[in-house]
Amino acid sequence: MDVRRRSEKPVYPSKVFAADEKPLKPHKNQQQEDNNTLLIDASDALPLPLYLTNGLFFTMFFSVMYFLLSRWREKIRNSTPLHVVTLSELGAIVSLIASVIYLLGFFGIGFVQTFVSRGNNDSWDENDEEFLLKEDSRCGPATTLGCAPPARQIAPMAPPQPAMSVAEKPAPLITPASSEEDEEIIKSVVQGKIPSYSLESKLGDCKRAASIRKEVMQRITGKSLEGLPLEGFNYESILGQCCEMPIGYVQIPVGIAGPLLLNGKEFSVPMATTEGCLVASTNRGCKAIYASGGATCILLRDGMTRAPCVRFGTAKRAAELKFFVEDPIKFETLANVFNQSSRFARLQRIQCAIAGKNLYMRFVCSTGDAMGMNMVSKGVQNVLDYLQNEYPDMDVIGISGNFCSDKKPAAVNWIEGRGKSVVCEAIITEEVVKKVLKTEVAALVELNMLKNLTGSAMAGALGGFNAHASNIVSAVFIATGQDPAQNIESSHCITMMEAVNDGKDLHISVTMPSIEVGTVGGGTQLASQSACLNLLGVKGANREAPGSNARLLATVVAGSVLAGELSLMSAISAGQLVNSHMKYNRSTKDVTKASS
Repeated sequence: MDVRRRSEKPVYPSKVFAADEKPLKPHKNQQQEDNNTLLIDASDALPLPLYLTNGLFFTMFFSVMYFLLSRWREKIRNSTPLHVVTLSELGAIVSLIASVIYLLGFFGIGFVQTFVSRGNNDSWDENDEEFLLKEDSRCGPATTLGCAPPARQIAPMAPPQPAMSVAEKPAPLITPASSEEDEEIIKSVVQGKIPSYSLESKLGDCKRAASIRKEVMQRITGKSLEGLPLEGFNYESILGQCCEMPIGYVQIPVGIAGPLLLNGKEFSVPMATTEGCLVASTNRGCKAIYASGGATCILLRDGMTRAPCVRFGTAKRAAELKFFVEDPIKFETLANVFNQSSRFARLQRIQCAIAGKNLYMRFVCSTGDAMGMNMVSKGVQNVLDYLQNEYPDMDVIGISGNFCSDKKPAAVNWIEGRGKSVVCEAIITEEVVKKVLKTEVAALVELNMLKNLTGSAMAGALGGFNAHASNIVSAVFIATGQDPAQNIESSHCITMMEAVNDGKDLHISVTMPSIEVGTVGGGTQLASQSACLNLLGVKGANREAPGSNARLLATVVAGSVLAGELSLMSAISAGQLVNSHMKYNRSTKDVTKASS
């Protein structure tokens, strides 16, 4: 049998090719023939031609398979074990194995031939290209070596570049700085030589510090902050009291609901929100209240709280301190110590709770027109210092022991109140219910009972016996510079509805025991928030009656919640909720184009 081998290196002519000539490659058929000769021809070992042999084994394979499947089907029908085989079945199994071995060998040889053929083609291409590169390097310019200029210049192949991983950061965005000095500062912050938080103190310019910090973030993260505005904000106004390390500000639209007729006065309520339908719905509630003669709001309590946790060696010692602070005579002394911390802070009472040898003392005090968290904390610290002298074995665990309870849903706030406790009510006439709210009094009463009362009880709600009080509270809080996190306890609300005047009119009320608001301090002094407070007539502190502005703001919040509850419940009762949100709460922008 003739087994031929291909030479390891192709033989190329040593001449230099002209401009219109190309080096000759072996013919494709010749190359395929060389590849085939690497293997022994399987047909040489067969007594029959290859096509007859293939046909024989294919026929035997399918015939045997049909025979065996037929026999196995009969055994299954007759409940005969499959492992019991006859002599004919044994011969069929042997024939099946032989045909499978032949067919696997036949297709395996074809695969190896294809693989070797491709490998040789690749080797030829690489050798061919290497030869051409060597010939080009020998020629050089025609004026020097007399070589004819090549038809095309073959550049050396660049090494393959690894694909960028998905987790790799993109190239950082670099925006030119306004000056060379700013560029140097940016580079120093990026390199960690200058702390980002110290830019305001080092530069003495809060806006410039915010601009540099924003560019630093873009370069470090490789993410664009183009949509975050920088201009048009007074960064000096937030230094040291509202926000640290600013890089811009977020824009939230402010809508107006009203007029809200509350206690005989009209209020235009500012609401900062990105939820469509919210302002429109609250505005409809204000219209219904106005058309029915207005709402009445009463302030029940006004007292901010702070509850430190102290520990003793025994529960008996903890109980002794509890009796001490609850003694009316001792309380007068503690109140004097507390009130020295501020000209507005006035201690009202101390509520105690014991857990083993740990004592929680809940201080309640008035705080003027401020929301009062810092004010009450200062007073509590004064009292703790005083008690430390009376009880030297007292261990102060923390000035806040969560019995306050701040920015968390808690039954103590729901029952005892925190901040301003308010109840607001209105009687909506039958005509207004039908024409403005598009529903019926009986339907509203039934829905309120099954949704706000029974449904909330089924859910195990804590202070959430309402439709969406937090929606209105959050929007008014953001617009007027309140602490948005205190929306949690400030949204505690129970909504009640009852048919009155022989079932013709609707009595609706909201009871909110822990509205925490202020008109001075924090975000209330920012320009935008201050303008919204001014719109309500409660900007800043009331010098004639300290605390009256904050109390009035709390009543406006409750009145707005009343309007929002009335309108949403009516929409649900009339089956308008989904349709209104589809109309007013969906963008018409093509999001596919916006994302690109």
